[in-house]
Amino acid sequence: MKLAEALILRADIQKRIAQLESRLTRSAKVQEGEEPPEDPQKLIEDLENLTGELLSLIRRINRTNSVTPMGDRMLSDALAERDVLKLKYKAYNALINEASQRFNRYSLSEVRMVSTVNIADLQLLLDHLARDHRELDAKIQALNWQTELIEN
Repeated sequence: MKLAEALILRADIQKRIAQLESRLTRSAKVQEGEEPPEDPQKLIEDLENLTGELLSLIRRINRTNSVTPMGDRMLSDALAERDVLKLKYKAYNALINEASQRFNRYSLSEVRMVSTVNIADLQLLLDHLARDHRELDAKIQALNWQTELIEN
């Protein structure tokens, strides 16, 4: 199985677990004398099986990421870099949004708000972060489709 396929499977299992959680919650309590919509014990068994499968898959994905070279680094390092780029993008984007808000003053006695940062420079930085993230993500995705997932 390719790493990309394992990542798709991981996302699918995570969705199924979330659905099981919802179904378990609905079946957790019923009015006295009523039957739950589904057997909670069966749902718990399904949850245990799925979480075990997810754990095994995540371990294999992590092992694969840590030994797969990507240029001058490992894939796991590239993933960390991509995550940080996304985090920085989000923070700078929030800063730009806050700094660029306009406040209408209805009289000269109201406090005037001014930006404390250079929005144009930050927007340029934001554009570079977005480009770097996109390019790195594309390389990671391509490598994911070429890399075989490590067996247990």
